[in-house]
Amino acid sequence: MDAYQGFSKAVSIVSCVKAVDFPFYIDASSCLGGLPSLNFSGARRRVYALVNANASSMETACTIEFMVTLSEWVDENDLHSYAQIHEHMVYGFELSWWNPSHTKIDIAYGLAHTLWRIEHISFLPIGFVRYKLNLYSETGNHYLDVVVRFLLDIVFQCMVVKFILGAPCVMTLLIRKWRRRHLAMDQNVEEFLQSNNFLPIRYSYSDIRKITSGLKDKLGEGGYGSVFKGRLRSGREVAVKILKKGKTNGQDFISEVATIGRIHHVNVVGLIGYCFEGSKQALVYDFMHNGSLDKHIFSRGQGISLECKEVYEIALGVARGIEYLHRGCDIQILHFDIKPHNILLDKDFTPKVSDFGLARLYPTNYNTVSLSTAIGTLGYMAPELVFKNLGGVSYKADVYSFGKLLMEMATRRKNEDKVTGCSSHTYFPLWVYDQLSKELEIPVEVNEDERKITKKMIIVALWCIQWNPNDRPSMQKVLEMLKREVDDLQISPKPLFYAIEMSRKDDGTWTDEGNNIISPTSTSAITYKDSRLECTSISITQA
Repeated sequence: MDAYQGFSKAVSIVSCVKAVDFPFYIDASSCLGGLPSLNFSGARRRVYALVNANASSMETACTIEFMVTLSEWVDENDLHSYAQIHEHMVYGFELSWWNPSHTKIDIAYGLAHTLWRIEHISFLPIGFVRYKLNLYSETGNHYLDVVVRFLLDIVFQCMVVKFILGAPCVMTLLIRKWRRRHLAMDQNVEEFLQSNNFLPIRYSYSDIRKITSGLKDKLGEGGYGSVFKGRLRSGREVAVKILKKGKTNGQDFISEVATIGRIHHVNVVGLIGYCFEGSKQALVYDFMHNGSLDKHIFSRGQGISLECKEVYEIALGVARGIEYLHRGCDIQILHFDIKPHNILLDKDFTPKVSDFGLARLYPTNYNTVSLSTAIGTLGYMAPELVFKNLGGVSYKADVYSFGKLLMEMATRRKNEDKVTGCSSHTYFPLWVYDQLSKELEIPVEVNEDERKITKKMIIVALWCIQWNPNDRPSMQKVLEMLKREVDDLQISPKPLFYAIEMSRKDDGTWTDEGNNIISPTSTSAITYKDSRLECTSISITQA
């Protein structure tokens, strides 16, 4: 309003507790005291009108009730009664503005409805008085600009109104869509849980917090969620896996519950119960006192160093567990993530196959299965999971993973460990095969029985990691081979391995060392390695 000051005179209507004897206090009680539209702050007050008065002119016992405006051409010295003031009110007041293209004309927009006319007369009600409003423009050469600005202002206000009204609607739709998606996921899981009466105990989330003492003792964490140690009311120790809310419509939860819920085998981890309350999902397992296998075969001081015979017995137990998954149930269960970290050991070092988040269930008569994307852990994944030209995916994928696991158990060396310049899992099995075929000795302190056990495990592992799935034995055959004498075993053909280093991206594609995308169905992307490596380390003697 600063641009419009000085063009009209203000008349302040005040009420006072007592009479004021000043000439510029014009008595208006006879005219305004009885009007019902006025709401004075007290009874028996005197009403006065002050023209162009400032704050210092106000008496302490007076209150400004409202203000009105007179024309700038009125001489305040000629106003001696309220009747004279009222007479000038009838003629209205002026409202002027500068060049509309350079000044704010918000008031003109609000009061003038036809800005293309130089003068427009209307009546503006202020309080109980209807003022005649005269609008004058200082210049008359920017009316088109004013109209354009006026229209733009209308468009802007329409957009603001649309946003104010539309934003809540959009937010409501998004929230409903989000809730519908998650409710659908929850409904899928609930339908699954209700349709399977073979499942273990269902706990509430408050029960889970009590079992774990408020999620206090954390055992570990991974991409699936976190694991906490707990204790049931019976005193039984348990491990509670708190699952993260994933984007798989509860598929990981369903896979794990459906798989372990129907399995009862000494070499498969037991599921005691579960919790499903919307986003709060948990699985309750038997507690494994000795943790995962990788701590012990790659101990480096973190776990208990296992004897060769103990490692062999663990390998037999893992093989029995996987063989049971493939053939021992009324349905075929493929694990797809066999690795040391997913083999748990109880207090007696009995191995338990665990973590069925990637597991898939199929009828027993299915020889091959279809997967939309490669799943598993790099280094343990079967080649056919990446390269589709090798044939369909089957239980032989778990056999391959077990072979990699068995190789690590026999040599106590990770597939990715560097071996005198041979730097990856791509070359390590080839190096082991060369040592075996050359009948070289193991330069470590082991007795003859341990040497035979180690050699037997390596021979079986090499059969399991054959490139072609048809060349790999079944887990039933693997168990038979592990129980036979080493002299009765044949050495496998030299395995082929892809020599490119691959990594999986977020979108499910795979890239090589040059960051080139490798298509799972491409045959040209496969590079085979069949060269002998000049490496020296532990060796195997051919008996």
